[in-house]
Amino acid sequence: MGIAETYSRGREFAIERPFALVLGVIAAYLLGDLLLGLATGQTQFADIGSLAWDGLMRGLVIGLAGIGLSMTYSILNFANFSHGDYITAGAFSGWSTTYLLAGLGRADIGALMLVGAGGSVYGGTLGIGMLSTPLAVIAGIVVAGGFTILLSLAVDRTIFKPIRDEGGITLLITSIGVAFALRYLMQFVFGSDVRGTTAQPPSVGLYLVDGTVFIDAHDITLLVIASGLMLGVHLLLQRTKLGKAMRAMADNEDLARITGIPTERVVRSTWIIGGGLTGIAGYMFILWKGTLGFNDGWLLLLLIFAAVILGGIGSIYGAITGGLVIGLTASMSVLWIPSAFARAAAFVVMIVILLVKPSGLFSGRSTA
Repeated sequence: MGIAETYSRGREFAIERPFALVLGVIAAYLLGDLLLGLATGQTQFADIGSLAWDGLMRGLVIGLAGIGLSMTYSILNFANFSHGDYITAGAFSGWSTTYLLAGLGRADIGALMLVGAGGSVYGGTLGIGMLSTPLAVIAGIVVAGGFTILLSLAVDRTIFKPIRDEGGITLLITSIGVAFALRYLMQFVFGSDVRGTTAQPPSVGLYLVDGTVFIDAHDITLLVIASGLMLGVHLLLQRTKLGKAMRAMADNEDLARITGIPTERVVRSTWIIGGGLTGIAGYMFILWKGTLGFNDGWLLLLLIFAAVILGGIGSIYGAITGGLVIGLTASMSVLWIPSAFARAAAFVVMIVILLVKPSGLFSGRSTA
C-alpha cells in the first residue's frame, strides 16, 4: 500500500467517522501520559494494579445489578427508576439478617435488626466478615436476594401490572414514585446515618515491580459470586425453555403471545431473576465497600443506567460489559483527574463511545 493510498484511506476515515478519530487521539494521549508517568516514577505499577482491581470490583456490582434493569427494559419495555432502591432494600434486608445472626446474644435484637441504627451496634464490633462469620454472610446474601424478589413481585402485582398497558412513560413516572416511597420508608425505618458494616478482613498481597496490590476475602467473595451468577444467567438464556421464551418475548411480544408463550409467566420470571440478582448485588456492594446508607442504591443507579445504555439497551451481555467499562473508568480516571470527578469521567466515556457506536457496544441486541 503506497503513501498516497494510505493518506487517502486515512482522510476518508476521518471524514466518515470523526468521533472515532477523536476517541483514538484521546486514548493515545492518555496512554502516552501514563507511560511517561511510569518512566518518570510519578506513577507506580502498584497504583495502576490497585485502581484496576478496584474498578473490576465496582464493575462487577454495576454489571450484576444492570442485568435486572436490562431485563426489565427489554421484556417489559420501561426504564425502572425504582431499581436503585431495590438494591438498597436488598442490602438492608440482607445486612439485618447478617447482624442478627452474628450478634445474637451479644446485642439488643432490635438494634441488630435495624443494622445498628443510630450507632447502637457496629459491624466491626461484631467482627462481621466472610472469614469470621461466614454463615451470617451467606444467610444475608440469600435473604437479600429472596427479599428483593418478593418486593419486586409485590410492587409489580399491586402497582405496575394494573397500568402495564398504559405505555412506557406512565410506567417510568410511576417507578420514580415507587423509588421515592421505598427510599424514604427505608430512611424512616433504618435511619439516615451511614454505618460501618464489617470488620477489616485479612488481605493477601500481590507483589508487582514497585509495590503491592492487596486483595481481601470480600473481594474474592464478590468476584466468585458475581461471576457465578453471570454465568448462570448466560446458561439460563441459552440452554433453557424459559430463556428462549424470554428472548422471544423481548424480540416481539405480540408474536410470542400468538405462538403460545405464557407471557405472564415470563414477566414473573423476569422480576424473580432480576430482583434476586439486584438484591444480591446490593448486599455484595456493601460487603465490598464496608458501609451502608439509605441512599446507596440511588447513587449507584446512575452508573447502572450508564452501563446499560453503553452496552446497548436491552442486552444482558451489554449490561455486564458496560458495567465493567464504567467501573474501570470510574476507578482508573483518578490517574489523570481528581477523584471528585471520577463519576463524571465514567459518563464522559459513555458519551464518547456512544458517539462512535450509537447503538451501544452490543448493538442493542435484546436480552442476549
